[in-house]
Amino acid sequence: MAENETLECITEHERILQEIESTDTACVGPTLRSIYDDQPNAHKRFMEKLDARIRNHDREIEKMCNFHHQGFVDAITELLKVRADAEKLMVRDITVTAQTEEVIRCRIQQRNMATTVEKLHYAVCHHRYYAALKTMEQLEKVYIPRVSQYRFCQIMAENLPRLREEIKEISMSDLKDFLESIRKHSDKVGETAMRQAQQHRTFNSAVAKQASMGHYTKPVYSLNGRTHTHTPNGLLMDDDTGDEEEADEEVLTAQDLVDFSPVYRCLHIYTVLGDRETFENYYRKQRKKQARLVLQPQANMHETVEGYRKYFNQIVGFFVVEDHILHATRGLVTRAFTDELWNMALSKIIAVLRTHSSYCDDPDLVLELKNLIVIFADTLQGYGFPVNRLFDLLFEVRDQYNETLLKKWALVFREIFELDNYSPIPVDTEEEYKLVVSRFPFHDAEIEKQDFPKKLPMSQSVPQIYTQVKEFIYASLKFSESLHRSSTEIDDMLRKSTNLLLTRTLSSCLQNLIKKPHIGLTELVQIIINTTHLEQACRYLEEFITNITNVSPETVHTTRLYGLSTFKDARHAAEGEIYTKLNQKIDEFIQLADYEWGMAESDGRASGYLMDLINFLRSTFQVFTHLPGKVAQTACMSACKHLSTSLMQMLLDTELKQISMGAIQQFNLDVIQCELFASSEPVPGFQGDTLQLAFIDLRQLLDLFMVWDWSTYLADYGQPTSKYLRVNPATALALLEKMKDTSKKNNIFSQFRKNDRDKQKLIETVVKQLRSLVNGMSS
Repeated sequence: MAENETLECITEHERILQEIESTDTACVGPTLRSIYDDQPNAHKRFMEKLDARIRNHDREIEKMCNFHHQGFVDAITELLKVRADAEKLMVRDITVTAQTEEVIRCRIQQRNMATTVEKLHYAVCHHRYYAALKTMEQLEKVYIPRVSQYRFCQIMAENLPRLREEIKEISMSDLKDFLESIRKHSDKVGETAMRQAQQHRTFNSAVAKQASMGHYTKPVYSLNGRTHTHTPNGLLMDDDTGDEEEADEEVLTAQDLVDFSPVYRCLHIYTVLGDRETFENYYRKQRKKQARLVLQPQANMHETVEGYRKYFNQIVGFFVVEDHILHATRGLVTRAFTDELWNMALSKIIAVLRTHSSYCDDPDLVLELKNLIVIFADTLQGYGFPVNRLFDLLFEVRDQYNETLLKKWALVFREIFELDNYSPIPVDTEEEYKLVVSRFPFHDAEIEKQDFPKKLPMSQSVPQIYTQVKEFIYASLKFSESLHRSSTEIDDMLRKSTNLLLTRTLSSCLQNLIKKPHIGLTELVQIIINTTHLEQACRYLEEFITNITNVSPETVHTTRLYGLSTFKDARHAAEGEIYTKLNQKIDEFIQLADYEWGMAESDGRASGYLMDLINFLRSTFQVFTHLPGKVAQTACMSACKHLSTSLMQMLLDTELKQISMGAIQQFNLDVIQCELFASSEPVPGFQGDTLQLAFIDLRQLLDLFMVWDWSTYLADYGQPTSKYLRVNPATALALLEKMKDTSKKNNIFSQFRKNDRDKQKLIETVVKQLRSLVNGMSS
């Protein structure tokens, strides 16, 4: 038992030793504690065992050392030899490490500089000039001072100002491109703005109708992206159901049509560089130059409405851009600058329109010009520009419009007069009659009672003229639209323009018509009748204007139509022309007279030319039955007086040197026919022998010679009761001397000498006394 326990103890101690040899020293504690926990005195045996094991290991170590001693000595010797080289290598390694770190740092710097240059290049190439400038500013103020000892930093610092100048030049070049582009495309901007203004005007006209229906309207952004409360340039409509319907065309803004980024960029760059004032001055100077170019019209602008439209589009486009710049930038342009530009432009525009509108002779073109001016003014007024002077200009354009209308209607009137047949209008049916009276206010109870077919007293030109006057009033009214004028002003304008039409244009056409050679007596009579009816229709024209303007004619300042005086003047001119043409016709007949002034005795009947003349006068005065009585009587009296005067001049013609008693007798027969015509009342209304008195001078002269009643003539001369009161001594003397014959043959004196030579002394006495009377009158 004891042996077994001893053996087990030895075996356990061997295990513990192996465990101690193979286990980490930190884990030996529990193993050793197990020795003390075993049998008593076991630890002593273990200690003995441990000492034996230690001695055994010492012996092995000693053997190992003895075996390797020489090698160790050799190794130590070798190590001592390389220690110096190792120290040298260590110094070199430290140096290389430092140099490597320096190279790394330089490479990092190079990379950073390359990155900086690359970023600057990228910013410049992509027009990010502001970013490039901020980078350069950061370099100058932060980074370059840190490495200012390096040469490349000095070079970079020196090149940065040049790069700034390049950026300024590039941005300025972009600005110049922008200015050139906006100059070319300003008409598109203006066209869009004016179209939106016109749509707004159209919309406004619908607002009044929609207001009563409860529609809601709201403005949207105008061309410059802002909403003008007084005149928005584009509109959308919202109905009560909440559905939002946009206008037919998209409402464009200035940014939609123009890229303003070059302006913003350049302004920002110059501001950053502290040179904003230079940029502002340059921009304003260039825009002033462009304004002058825009305001310069094309030479043939007045020929078409497109010329005017392009002119207005360019101007509107220019100021729309300036308005946008004014509100999108801070101080690049000021309100004072834009107002100065506008005032300069306004003066130029007004001068240009005055000049070019004066060249225009087409009223339709002038009317389109007026509409363009209105839209132009409304558009710019929507951007805050004052346009009162443009509306004042419209009054001048209105006068020009009226002038072109008057010229146009002068051609219309002339054509009507040329195509007129100057005969009463025949109407065969009730429908034809109603058609005429629907065009002209004609009312005559007597004619209305007549059966068809019948004739209306005026010719076809009368309803045509009346219709055309109304058309003129309509045409004149068109100009007043959209001018924001009161009804009273429009009424006044219509009446004044209509007065010009009547008193100047129509009056001139009538006067020229009356003077035309082909207008004969029949035509003149019809013209007098026509003017009478037109004069009566003037009050209907007054009513026509009143119905248009709703201004009572009783208003204090209402202008009256002057048509009455126009037609009266024309009628008087026609009457005078009747008298003139009658006299001319009488002269034509007188020229056909072929008296044989030396005939011994008369033919016993009146001359053929005179009978033809009287027949002509009878037929002519029959036409005069439609004329007012006074006109016909005056014409008849004028014709008889002219005939009497012409016959008297024929007797007293200085080219007629001698005349026989037979010629006197023949002449007397003709005068008798004239007196018979006068007494036949060719025109009713003469009292007694009033018309015959036209021939009284001839009658008394011929009676004096036919009766040879010189004693009575001389005795009663100067007495109011004288039988030959109308015979002038000079007239009698001139005719008596024509009856002399210087050859003393076949004259009245030779006959007297044959019959009674004593009468010669009496003749001589008569001649002397007549000469004495003539001389007394002359003294």
